Amino acid sequence: MKKGFVGLALVLLISLLLGDLPSASSPAAAGTPAAVVTTAPRSVSTHPLTPTVSPSALQSSPEVAGCAVFPADNIWNVPVATLPVDRNSDAYIATIGADRPVHPDFGSGLYDGGPIGIPFVTVPGSQPKVPVTFLYDDESDPGPYPIPPNPPIEGGPNSDGDRHVLVVDRDRCILYELFNAFPQADGGWRADSGAIFNLRSHALRPAGWTSADAAGLPILPGLVRYDEVASGEIRHALRFTAPQTRRAYVWPARHFASRLTGTQYPPMGQRFRLRANFDISRFSPEVQVILRALKKYGLMLADNGSSWFISGVPDERWDNDVLRQLRRVRGSDFEAVDVSSLMIDPDSGQARMTP
Repeated sequence: MKKGFVGLALVLLISLLLGDLPSASSPAAAGTPAAVVTTAPRSVSTHPLTPTVSPSALQSSPEVAGCAVFPADNIWNVPVATLPVDRNSDAYIATIGADRPVHPDFGSGLYDGGPIGIPFVTVPGSQPKVPVTFLYDDESDPGPYPIPPNPPIEGGPNSDGDRHVLVVDRDRCILYELFNAFPQADGGWRADSGAIFNLRSHALRPAGWTSADAAGLPILPGLVRYDEVASGEIRHALRFTAPQTRRAYVWPARHFASRLTGTQYPPMGQRFRLRANFDISRFSPEVQVILRALKKYGLMLADNGSSWFISGVPDERWDNDVLRQLRRVRGSDFEAVDVSSLMIDPDSGQARMTP
């Protein structure tokens, strides 16, 4: 009996040394999934224990109107250049379009009568709040919202598109976002859905909830802004769309918008990055800033839409001819990334750091 016990102890000791047993704090031991998925399973990385992100790799958070757009260790703001490739990467790229070009869905001037991109407005903490009614009120944060008179609407006031309205309370660092928003005669607003995000927090939407975006994610943190490009660096992931997505979502997304269950379809929240060996030297300095961000921070799938459409803020300082250089980049120049090793808590956007 004693001899058998010693043998068992020796086996357990060897297993621990080889990393075969989960630690008490690991997601596997705690019963927490490596990613939040509904209906369809998430593809598993071929290197699930690859080291995560070193604190030395972090930089200060991106800012809007003096507000940090989430903490520096939020999943939107951490590099993914060294994370493992998702085992379904080739299938995802083929589904979205390996030969399809990247499209900058932002710029200067007008398209179809409206500004090109998703605008936002900042307001003081004293901005009066107005009532908002929602079509999907069971998954929307109730109003009132501090929407100023005549705020910018995606596509312009006469748009029949997504009509996003984004408002940042610059004193409290609170982000308010609406989808398909229309002003009402009484001064209030009507929208399909709405979400409120504390930019100082890692908190995510409740699991299964949408936001002003199909993936249940905030929109503003993923937008390309002119001032960032002019500064020479973008320090966050970028928002993009794909025409077909899966009936599933992965961290940090909270919602799906599809009936498709095949594993060739990418789930909402899936991260992609530009391949490390992609040569950016032939692009203009402004476009190189965007391409470096695509290598370091990557793209996050946030909505159904056209292939490889990258979102940004309209600005009259954009040179649309320069932005069109991005169309030289093809889907085959990207790879899907497995970020599951960064997740600390499925209800938090905080990313795990290596010691």
